[in-house]
Amino acid sequence: QLQAFGGGLVQAGGSLRLSCAASGRTISRSVMGWFRQTPGKEREFVAVSTWYGGGPYYTDSVKGRFTISRDNAKNTVYLQMISLKPEDTAVYYCAVRGESGNYFNTASYDYWGQGTQVTVSS
Repeated sequence: QLQAFGGGLVQAGGSLRLSCAASGRTISRSVMGWFRQTPGKEREFVAVSTWYGGGPYYTDSVKGRFTISRDNAKNTVYLQMISLKPEDTAVYYCAVRGESGNYFNTASYDYWGQGTQVTVSS
């Protein structure tokens, strides 16, 4: 089970840190991703953290502003977001990838958190 939290309302240029706490499984050997979704649009890839090297990887629109990290001792993955823009407004989801699959494709992920709303005002 994954529980995402830390969203909220922030002004443009502000910062937020999202957390995703896992229970029932360890994330230390899991590929962990963050995705986001706005009404009427498909869920889109934001960032991914692997445990075996390579990456992290980010979608182009957040590079230099978002940082994905993990604390295996706390079984938690984070998404630090700075310089937020109104276009970052979305529900953000964390997810655990299955045994294999494209990092950037929602279909590769088996378990999803419930989502946390991020709203950036202009």
